Amino acid sequence: MENRENWGSRLGFIMAAAGSAVGLGNIWKFPFTAGQNGGGAFVLVYLFFVAIIGFSVMLTEFAVGRRRSLAAVGAFKSVDRRWTFAGVLGVLSGFLIMGFYPVVGGWALAYVFKVPMGLLNNPDTIGDTFGGFITGKTAPLMWMVVYLALNIAIVAKGVSSGIEKAGKILMPILFSILIIIAIKGLTLPGAMAGMEFLFKPDFSKLNGGVVLAALGQAFFSLSLGMGCMITYGSYLSKEENLAENAAIVTAMDTGVALLAGIAMFPAMFAFGMEPAAGPGLVFVVVPTIFAKMGGAGMMFATLFFVALTTAALTSSVSLLEVVVAYLIDEKKFSRVNAVLSSSAVMAVLCVLASLSLGGTGPKLFGFGSFDIFDLLTDKIFLAIGGMLLCIFTGWVLKKDELKEEITNGGKIAFPLFDIWYGLVKFVIPVTILLVAISGIMDGFKSGSGAIMVMGVIIIGIFAAISKKL
Repeated sequence: MENRENWGSRLGFIMAAAGSAVGLGNIWKFPFTAGQNGGGAFVLVYLFFVAIIGFSVMLTEFAVGRRRSLAAVGAFKSVDRRWTFAGVLGVLSGFLIMGFYPVVGGWALAYVFKVPMGLLNNPDTIGDTFGGFITGKTAPLMWMVVYLALNIAIVAKGVSSGIEKAGKILMPILFSILIIIAIKGLTLPGAMAGMEFLFKPDFSKLNGGVVLAALGQAFFSLSLGMGCMITYGSYLSKEENLAENAAIVTAMDTGVALLAGIAMFPAMFAFGMEPAAGPGLVFVVVPTIFAKMGGAGMMFATLFFVALTTAALTSSVSLLEVVVAYLIDEKKFSRVNAVLSSSAVMAVLCVLASLSLGGTGPKLFGFGSFDIFDLLTDKIFLAIGGMLLCIFTGWVLKKDELKEEITNGGKIAFPLFDIWYGLVKFVIPVTILLVAISGIMDGFKSGSGAIMVMGVIIIGIFAAISKKL
């Protein structure tokens, strides 16, 4: 433990943690989900859940990680070996997400170059171009390898020299670009209708589905339940103010989501376009919007995809670090060996995921690798992982030890401790369970119920064997 790495500065940690929280979901999932769920009413409920649940779980992960200065698995195992599986689930989640995330990151990186090479010249073909690109067998894999190599280069350099430095550079770039694009969008005729849709609540559209969607977005957009924040928290010094840092990171993540909404909705309303689901929003709708802007469109489109790549990179770096930290802490790998060995397996999974979009490769219950990895993590592993974290914190760890950790031995005041503790112990596990049940029900409606059941079985298997891992 004496040689364990630490963050070099508070600013570096905040930028890295905010980068972990900020990902592709902030820039494409938030605008799309807001669009589908009534705009302003959804945003209001989302902000409420971020402030209450997002902050609370973020603080919980920081506290659990720093308490023993161990990453996802060790933080649980060092307290009670029976809870090892909760940490293993976090590592498995990070591993599987990195089995398809670099594929999408590679798309974003490719579009940084595709836009200047004429992508916007014919707006009518943008959708076909994207479909042809992602179903190809060679080009997407080449960009995935380049994107994964960037992750390897950053994580291999270590916590302070690699991840922290990258965060200090990439996060200001991300915020600056989104602000520039948002300002441009607001200058378009009819743009205020988009702002009104996003921020003026229409409570007639508020129902149980909207509330659950807002809760799910608040939880998943913060990179909670996958071991990232536990791992990053394990590198924190005992002098850091955990509650303050959790509040700042949560606010930065939310700021990016709102900026993404401001960058997209005014322009969508100005050009009379509807938000599309998933990748179609950022790779088809957004480029089409920029194409309609005329000469300046190419510059803004290029900046947008630089921002998208940046958001993806800061997030995937933390996912890779979750697996690397496990191999270093528990298996005594050197950092370089941990990075290379884990990345090699991730690359194989990414190849399967990418090829599956073109109909190549094995299928399970009718789903290809890309969809399987996405469904298992997004609908099952992250929700259950977050729920287990809160149960572990509220029912296994001692309240006095938690208070000592969060207040730095009484040196820092945290008057909301009892409220936070009550939320983590009683309220949040139930709310997360509702999200999980809702996700599983949606899975059965969409035909992916078998994948959901398989996910639960996998968790049971890991719970049985994790003490040996």
